[in-house]
Amino acid sequence: MGLFSKIKESLVKTKNTLASKIAQIFTKERIGEDFYDDLLDILISSDISVTVAEEIIESLHQKMRKEKVDSRDVVLENLRLAIKETLDQAEPLELEYPAVIMVIGVNGVGKTTTIGKLANRFSKQGKSVTIAAADTFRAAATEQLDVWADRAGVRIIKQGEGSDPSAVVFDAASSARSKKTDVLIIDTAGRLHVKANLMEELKKMSRVVAKEYPEANFYKFIVLDSTTGQNALSQVQLFNEAVGIDGIVLTKLDGTAKGGFVLNLTGELNVPVVYVGVGEKIDDIEDFDSESFAEGLV
Repeated sequence: MGLFSKIKESLVKTKNTLASKIAQIFTKERIGEDFYDDLLDILISSDISVTVAEEIIESLHQKMRKEKVDSRDVVLENLRLAIKETLDQAEPLELEYPAVIMVIGVNGVGKTTTIGKLANRFSKQGKSVTIAAADTFRAAATEQLDVWADRAGVRIIKQGEGSDPSAVVFDAASSARSKKTDVLIIDTAGRLHVKANLMEELKKMSRVVAKEYPEANFYKFIVLDSTTGQNALSQVQLFNEAVGIDGIVLTKLDGTAKGGFVLNLTGELNVPVVYVGVGEKIDDIEDFDSESFAEGLV
């Protein structure tokens, strides 16, 4: 199995839906203005925003004029290229160490599982890893994180249920700094992105990291449930306004037929996708790859 094949597999539902619709317009007409209008509608139906879909069609149109060929294979290849260019509008994130990664998002998107997978991934790369259990509100959150930390073979810093999350972050940042830990991953409570007091809590934790571990490279990753489609856009926007988002981790990509929404994140918000969860096992997380993703879509 190739390095990025799991990402392609996760997009099967989206690709099957897109492919059947595109096949229909190839049989209906020659490649003219009506064809591009129909293709625009198809892209929008896959949860790609009107703005981004129009940019992709315009890019495709320009490429086809240069090619002066109207075969199906050439159209699809140029469509993949236009999609890849949209994904690449958000500059890829290169982690620098020591790194602190704060993992945030709404309830139920898979943050705890993602943290376990990331901890395991960094550990297998030879990095020293510590997890901070700063979700002190959800019952059994720390216990679940304990299980993942044990599976990954990494340290975990925690306090009792109901403790101040910023106090956990303080302890973890101080410890990571003193031990020269390569990666500190901070779990946070799932929150509705419309709750101002919870956003203030994230800001407070961010200030603690900046003060206690100033030499670390500090990243905020938002975990998104891919089945929410375009609704994910508003989540990124609001969290971005509150604390700044450096990267996106996608989960449950295999559960949606509208994976095109990812193009809105890069094309409109210019926030890069960093990782994609591709299964339930601890190793089931991949670096995001724009070429593989584009090939997985069409």
